[in-house]
Amino acid sequence: MKLIVGLGNPGREYDRTKHNFGFWVINAYAMQQDQSFRTGKGSYLYSRFPDGTLLMRPTTFMNNSGIAVAQVSNYFGITAEQLLLIYDDIDLPLGSIRFRDQGGSGGHKGVESVITRLGTDSFHRLRLGIGTDEEMRPAEHYVLKPFGKKYMPVVREVIDRAVEAVTFYRKNTIVEAMNHYNQKIKLRGDVD
Repeated sequence: MKLIVGLGNPGREYDRTKHNFGFWVINAYAMQQDQSFRTGKGSYLYSRFPDGTLLMRPTTFMNNSGIAVAQVSNYFGITAEQLLLIYDDIDLPLGSIRFRDQGGSGGHKGVESVITRLGTDSFHRLRLGIGTDEEMRPAEHYVLKPFGKKYMPVVREVIDRAVEAVTFYRKNTIVEAMNHYNQKIKLRGDVD
């Protein structure tokens, strides 16, 4: 069994912000797989595949994502090693996706919350680069703004590639996913 979680903030005012990249990917993956989300027994929405794989979106705000991840993990008996967390990463350039098998939060408050609530950093991640040539500091303001229009072709390509990566991850190991996806890809919509 695997738990695949997309991070973001609930509410229409956050829908288009960079911090919701994880939501965009998990929603696109659910749509591709003809899955719909339903309310869970906690602060999350989830979908369950016949093989037991769960997709999940916290309904907490980003900085409290760990509450929802711990709730779903406890309810379904999922260990940290069965978790894939999908989230935006300001330290990666837009167009990059990177799998990781474990590690610190890198200053990401949502990831920090998950580490705190689970009591471990030994879970898998799919990091989605959001770095651009725009002013990115302070980071807390940058992540809560939408991408500029010129970046949207790249954003759409990243979502497609991340959906493909999640499909690959479900059938393979994290090491295989890292070897296959952790390389610089020139996207058709790359902004020069």
